[in-house]
Amino acid sequence: MDSDTEPFADQIGSVLIRLQRIRDRTVSQIAAMSRHEVDPAVYTCLFRLVADGPMRSGALAEAVYSDPSTVSRQVAHLVERGFVERLADPGDGRASVLAVTDAGREHAEQSRRRRNENLGRVIADWSTADRNDFVRLLERFVDDYERRRPEMLAAMRCAITTEGDRR
Repeated sequence: MDSDTEPFADQIGSVLIRLQRIRDRTVSQIAAMSRHEVDPAVYTCLFRLVADGPMRSGALAEAVYSDPSTVSRQVAHLVERGFVERLADPGDGRASVLAVTDAGREHAEQSRRRRNENLGRVIADWSTADRNDFVRLLERFVDDYERRRPEMLAAMRCAITTEGDRR
């Protein structure tokens, strides 16, 4: 990493850690308020299925960057709540696809509205230009992060292997 990039990477990393801690705590408090009616972790699967439509469990795991066993547990929770159903895969009747039910769409829409109301509170005092800049830069950051993810994982794998070899 060059000396021009390093201080910014450090600042971004610190802010992302702070954001994650705040978000984790908020999600935990919301889950407690709702008496853990729906596990907050399942929303990623629900929203991905709403956005992309029916898909197999393995494809969903890839889409949400999770392992199949975790997604399987999360989907089981969504099925139990009536938010997702398993349907025969039209391309292969032996397999099934996961599809959002009407109740799941309604629940996702209510959650999206609450999320947007809360984020609206955060940016309420921002100018339109600041909001536009933030959306543009955040999208760019996430797109670039996703694009560079394999490279980052390879570098981490190499660093971990090298550390292990030194021991």
